[in-house]
Amino acid sequence: MTAQSGDALASQIGANLPYLRRYARALTGSQTSGDKYAVATLEAILAGTADYSAEPSAKIALFRVFHAIWSSSGSTIADTDEGSGLAQKAQAHLRLLTPNTREALLLRTIEEIPTAEIGMIMGIDADEAEQLIDVAYNEMSRLTAGKVMIIEDEAVIALDLEAIVSEMGHQITGIARTESGARTLAKQEHADLILSDIQLADGSSGIDAVNHILADEGERPVIFITAYPERLLTGEGPEPAFLISKPYSEDQVRSAVSQAMFFASTETLKA
Repeated sequence: MTAQSGDALASQIGANLPYLRRYARALTGSQTSGDKYAVATLEAILAGTADYSAEPSAKIALFRVFHAIWSSSGSTIADTDEGSGLAQKAQAHLRLLTPNTREALLLRTIEEIPTAEIGMIMGIDADEAEQLIDVAYNEMSRLTAGKVMIIEDEAVIALDLEAIVSEMGHQITGIARTESGARTLAKQEHADLILSDIQLADGSSGIDAVNHILADEGERPVIFITAYPERLLTGEGPEPAFLISKPYSEDQVRSAVSQAMFFASTETLKA
């Protein structure tokens, strides 16, 4: 590999790495575990041991290498450093799903990759990818139900999120517009999942609100919504496992909520 080709490769990977981190974290339910898979993917490409060819695009090539590693490892989240009972419970529920369904669903909804290219990544045809996505929606809605708290200062967006999540069969504990409002709401009723914007009405931070809630009320899955996802996908320090970009689609919200609910408490997850 020449220095020039090496520079080109680094540029291709660097541009798509935040999205690989986002996908890997959502797939494993963990920043730690997801980032480990992302690092393993990069190491394989740079070492020349992976079948990396930037066709039809660098992003598809990167995700294809990831999937080869993910599949060969047994597609497990058991290696997460968190080692919590939460992850173990989620793993047990994931075994109830048809293989490859979550992968196809995340690639389509969170990464917005067309089904034909999902097939290239997963080594299947487009029709099979479409079928896996449909199965994923059905199975995940059957297996999960819980309470969701929304932190969002824009009324139209908050109502839209409430409608989407409610239609999925979840109960909304309330909507908060500020950090202080969110902390008060969290004390009033337990939520199994928090869906939060980053910038709030009074200039306060959704991240600060969530951190205080988790410290005061206990751990639970969190989905952040932001117009600048790359700022929370650097791999430097604690970052969210679940992240939705603005503007979002209904499918993205449904997919992220379903994924995150797998990492909620046993009271949330149906047997």
